[in-house]
Amino acid sequence: MFAFIALPPLSLYVHLPWCVRKCPYCDFNSHEIGNKNTGGTLPEADYIDALLRDLTHDLPYVWGRRVETVYFGGGTPSLFSPAGIERLLAGIRALVLLAPGAEITLEANPGVAEYGRFADFRAAGINRVSLGIQSFDDQKLRALGRIHGGKEALAAAAAAAELFDNFNLDLMFGLPGQDEDAAHADLATALTFNPPHLSLYQLTLEPNTAFYQQPPVLPGEDAIATMQDALQARLAEAGLRQYEVSAYARAGHASRHNLNYWRFGDYLGIGAGAHGKLTQHDRIVRLAKARQPKRYMETAGTGAAIDEQRALTRDDAVFEFMLNALRLHEGFEPTLFTDRTGLSLAAAEPVLQRAQAQGLIEWNARGIRPTAHGRRYLNDTIALFLPATPQPA
Repeated sequence: MFAFIALPPLSLYVHLPWCVRKCPYCDFNSHEIGNKNTGGTLPEADYIDALLRDLTHDLPYVWGRRVETVYFGGGTPSLFSPAGIERLLAGIRALVLLAPGAEITLEANPGVAEYGRFADFRAAGINRVSLGIQSFDDQKLRALGRIHGGKEALAAAAAAAELFDNFNLDLMFGLPGQDEDAAHADLATALTFNPPHLSLYQLTLEPNTAFYQQPPVLPGEDAIATMQDALQARLAEAGLRQYEVSAYARAGHASRHNLNYWRFGDYLGIGAGAHGKLTQHDRIVRLAKARQPKRYMETAGTGAAIDEQRALTRDDAVFEFMLNALRLHEGFEPTLFTDRTGLSLAAAEPVLQRAQAQGLIEWNARGIRPTAHGRRYLNDTIALFLPATPQPA
């Protein structure tokens, strides 16, 4: 079905699913340490054993391929000890070929990280940290259900800035009770640490979250749009270029792992609820692992840990490529579409032409990229590429 000239770059995603407390806006596969799946304690050693069994089982999907980036996501990966992360990285290196200078990222929560712990993570092999700050304002942090306060956020950002050449600060805007001045204050504080990368997210109410069931009062749409424009202008002034919908970086500091997603590269996913996307010569395969940590640990290393395995159709491949690549401000060159999907651009041309006619994309000699209007209404842009729903006979 697909004709690939070469396999795309390969990344490894490792899901560490536990948190101290589930945030009311979070729709990720995360579980409180005290829930019934853990017995009230973090099963670090057993889970690392399961992760390495899982990776060993999945090796036939990636024989001989080099892993360019590793990303520990969650959950709150910084709940794991530096010694545990070091053991896990040693096991990964023993099983796969890790590229020299590979980007190895750990997500961290300021509520469970301090200077000494960050130093130990760096010694363990982590070379990039992503800090879930969200806000430096105590009141806003309480409204978000975060376990840290402004003091812990400041200390964690200072430690990351001192110990890591490459780090990311996550901020949210459009928070309950937040006005433009408060949002600017958060960003101004973040910029004092001279971050090489900053992620700026609008708070959204996702299904299957506590906030969706009991919505907080958020700023109006016009106020949020004005807030976003002002924050983006300030980031540009500070030398942080927006290269993706929510990602801003100084030159040379874009997230290599996330860029691989957005350029429709391959990634192997291990851990409870982890997803993978793998190219196999004439097809693209999607994998998803068991979501519940207890069942995942019981089945890791066997086919029973795989909850879903499916090959993408041509329409799936077109949609998933556009879902990712049109998030990038630079967009993509037509050759990337062919390299990553194994398809001619003709497979997407009718919809691309429609998107161009609606002013959602630009298509010229430099490539295909979303317009400012297309970025503002990205969901509408992407929806054009959704595979048609089969009609009943």
